[in-house]
Amino acid sequence: MNGSDGDIDIGRRLRDLRTRYGLSQRALAKRAGVSNATVSMIESNRVSPSVAALKQVLSGFPMGIAQFFSAEEPEREKVVFRAEELTELAGGAVSYRQVGSDLSGRTLQMMHERYRPGAESGKTMLTHQGEEAGIVIRGLMQLDVDGERFVLGPGDAYLFDSRRPHAFRNVGDGDLILVSACTPPSF
Repeated sequence: MNGSDGDIDIGRRLRDLRTRYGLSQRALAKRAGVSNATVSMIESNRVSPSVAALKQVLSGFPMGIAQFFSAEEPEREKVVFRAEELTELAGGAVSYRQVGSDLSGRTLQMMHERYRPGAESGKTMLTHQGEEAGIVIRGLMQLDVDGERFVLGPGDAYLFDSRRPHAFRNVGDGDLILVSACTPPSF
């Protein structure tokens, strides 16, 4: 039943399931009342678990053995996002295109931002939990952070605590393009 005989790859399926639930091997082992080594050996297909052992490991999820074997292969985590696959969060004078559509359970939000000439992040200063960083790719950006004003050009970058009031504005003649990240996701 492991990956070597062409049937269901129990190790990979267990690893994918554990990853989907956001658990480390140690966390799953603790939940299921088994050793970390047991989880590791099953995931690497070094052992073919008995039904009882697999049932014990699966007790760490809301899933039984029947579901484990009858469920479709767990969807693999998407790693690459093509330009046309970025999720548009806002259009118009300001465009925020996010990497990934569902950030639930994620701690990082990455975006490709475009500001038309004169466009700004809003009339009021933004504040939220976490940190924010970005790099200007093209254009001129005015960045206001907690009473300080900066003008950034291509290649310039920023990093600050997002609890500090902040705002972004395109002060150039062409589009302002930047790549930004914030943690945790704020949109």
